[in-house]
Amino acid sequence: MDLQTVKRPIGVFDSGVGGISVLKEAVKLLPNEDFIFFGDSKNAPYGVKSVEQVYQLSKKIVTDFIAQDAKAIVIACNTATSAAAKRLRSEHPEIPIIGLEPALKPAVLAKENSHVLVMATPLTLKEQKFADLMKRFESQAKISKLPAPDLVEYVEKGEVASPKLKKYLRSILAPYIGQIDSLVLGCTHFPFAAPAIAEIVGPEVTLYDGGEGAARELRHLLVKNQLRRTDKRQGKVTFKNSINTEAELNLCRTLFSV
Repeated sequence: MDLQTVKRPIGVFDSGVGGISVLKEAVKLLPNEDFIFFGDSKNAPYGVKSVEQVYQLSKKIVTDFIAQDAKAIVIACNTATSAAAKRLRSEHPEIPIIGLEPALKPAVLAKENSHVLVMATPLTLKEQKFADLMKRFESQAKISKLPAPDLVEYVEKGEVASPKLKKYLRSILAPYIGQIDSLVLGCTHFPFAAPAIAEIVGPEVTLYDGGEGAARELRHLLVKNQLRRTDKRQGKVTFKNSINTEAELNLCRTLFSV
């Protein structure tokens, strides 16, 4: 174990501020590690872009993290994982790259023959990666897909419980009220709106998101590659954003402390 390598930070990125929901899970699990979070809010949302556009944006961020000496990278964005993770891993075999996938498995396995609704960006729901995931579980549950691109933009503005947001959520969720057993938050922005979503779908619907699973996978790969810090310390978190204003960085810190 090279001590200098172990002390290097972990890079976490998203199309905007949503990936902070994953960052929180990672910090909870690995409190002594240092993290750099980069939100590409200037180019948000990724979910309505082409696969190639998302790949190019993600590639630039990964290259920047490697230049900053990151020892591992978390793609805290379902859309970027779908569009870019496979290519980025093959281009950078020297560094663990952890991606996100909608938490469909726990939602399906929680209750037999249930109705599961997956909320995500249009690109995530269109990609082959999600089609393969659905194929694995469609014999065990009824799975419905709900694209919710505007929800990303509400969270980007820090609107997680406004009347306007709730009106939007009511309009897209209306056909599913009383019809579903669980709801998968298939975008890292969505957990910030989870209380508003829960209020609309009701307490009998269980919400799932993939942040905790990604944090566990990060820990697993750090241990496997002998990259995990073992010293007793409080790690530090650095926030960066492509909209490099104090207001944007304050939003990041606020969402991190929610």
